[in-house]
Amino acid sequence: MNDDAQILIARLLTHQTLRRDDKMVKRALSDETFRGEVDKRLLESGLKLLDNVYADHVTIALHRNVEPKIFGAKDIWQNNNFGLTRDGVALLVVLWAQIILPKRERQETHTLVADDQSDMFDKDAPIPRAEDASIGISYTALLSDFGDKLGKKTRMDMNLGVLSKLGFIERRGDVILEGPLLDLMMDTDLLKERIINGALSDVFKRAPLAVVPRKAAGSSADAANDADLDAESLDTPN
Repeated sequence: MNDDAQILIARLLTHQTLRRDDKMVKRALSDETFRGEVDKRLLESGLKLLDNVYADHVTIALHRNVEPKIFGAKDIWQNNNFGLTRDGVALLVVLWAQIILPKRERQETHTLVADDQSDMFDKDAPIPRAEDASIGISYTALLSDFGDKLGKKTRMDMNLGVLSKLGFIERRGDVILEGPLLDLMMDTDLLKERIINGALSDVFKRAPLAVVPRKAAGSSADAANDADLDAESLDTPN
């Protein structure tokens, strides 16, 4: 058992994310004793396993208890260790709000992207996988709605490139899709209320950005001002 825990942690450190349907991940999520061993080993290194039923992947992040010693090590408190700038964090929050919150609603109502009605599913049916419920947003629409507030095209393209490289998003032509980390590294309980009724409330009162089903895809100024605060809800990778 100990060897299996060691191997799982090593794989997560090496690959950053693993799918929930991976054999060892499924064991960690269902075997309480094995999960306890994994959690114990991670905690000894100041880490924790991140997973939620709405995401298709799991990952490792810094434990909240050690963050002050890590982020407060310099003269200025770091708001993340991804190397994201203020407008990069704001863009990340916007993408999370536009992609993950609607996906969570579809998953909670057991609605797939291709379905028009949620009552086709029994309430006891499994929560749809992210890839079956996640919808991408149009880059063109994103640039039109947020470009002026988030650094215009050059800065937005640069930040999108960084977010894609980090695994938060995937780019397929004009479509921006959920990446493995987007629904793992953001604290939904902390962010949801603040976004819907706060920084991005104006966005949710307007028509949504143009969307494209994931499988078919072959006011932001306030968001920028709140970027440092919203970074508090950003879990920190190992």
